[in-house]
Amino acid sequence: MFPLAIAIEIGGTKVQAALGERDGKILARERGIAPASEGAQAILAWFDEAVPKLLNEAKSRGARVDGIGVGFGGPVETATGKALVSHQVGGWSDYPIKQHFESRFGLPVFVGNDSSVSCWGEYCRGAGRGTQTFCYMNIGSGIGGGFVINGALHNGQGLGAAEIGHTYVPDWTNPAPGALSKIEDLCSGWAIEKRMRATAKPTPGTPLHALCGGDPQQITCALLGEAAREGDAFAIRALDEVAHAIGIALANVVTLIHPERIALGGGVSLLGGMLLDPIRKHVDALCFGAFRGKYRIVPCALGEDVVLAGCLLLAPH
Repeated sequence: MFPLAIAIEIGGTKVQAALGERDGKILARERGIAPASEGAQAILAWFDEAVPKLLNEAKSRGARVDGIGVGFGGPVETATGKALVSHQVGGWSDYPIKQHFESRFGLPVFVGNDSSVSCWGEYCRGAGRGTQTFCYMNIGSGIGGGFVINGALHNGQGLGAAEIGHTYVPDWTNPAPGALSKIEDLCSGWAIEKRMRATAKPTPGTPLHALCGGDPQQITCALLGEAAREGDAFAIRALDEVAHAIGIALANVVTLIHPERIALGGGVSLLGGMLLDPIRKHVDALCFGAFRGKYRIVPCALGEDVVLAGCLLLAPH
């Protein structure tokens, strides 16, 4: 029987589990919507049903599962596999995720922050291939990141690193002089949509007004991106404000560790060039001059598989 691994993604808006090979190749998966409002125990109950299906799938292929990799949407103490906190879902504070899955399934378990795990997946199988210094940043319901330095995943002091979403930038939404906010509170998908629904007043006859039917409560990040593609001035300006804040953060990343490549993932990054192009413009304007032109900002290559691929690669034997 040949060995396989199981990957588990615990996110703020989605949950996934996959059976795959140890090089990150996915063979089968289960996907669901995270019952975030019901807390951690409801999410764990979903995996209690999904993982046995994948174990049975492995048996049907004449294979055995000998490890589980978990990507968790929040900071993790990697030595113990304990979740420290989730900024989107209640019930995760100091939760022993590693112990939970090991006791459920009798297999060795690795637990890492989902962005760090994604960084390793993207480095090994996606946009990071061929580099030695690499940065991954996800822009979704939250904002996170990961660094590979000299070909190794950087884990700080064992509590993760590259928490880009929790760095501070000027808050253009606050009229107070010198106001600052975390990037996650300004530029995550949830933050963008909350702000648009509270403040946008689409002008009749504009693309944004047509797309949302004149109702700001219908505005999503995807809809905002479509309006920008159709030339809507408000949408273009709104995305440029987001891009400027992200650009400040990434310009600092370039200045401090000078990665050869930065890959952007997460749902908001799916806006493509409407967001990536202004981000590139702002990073280029703000980074250390000697490094300008000596890095690339690219889309994540693995898409929704990025966390799962990293989990398969990091799953213990």
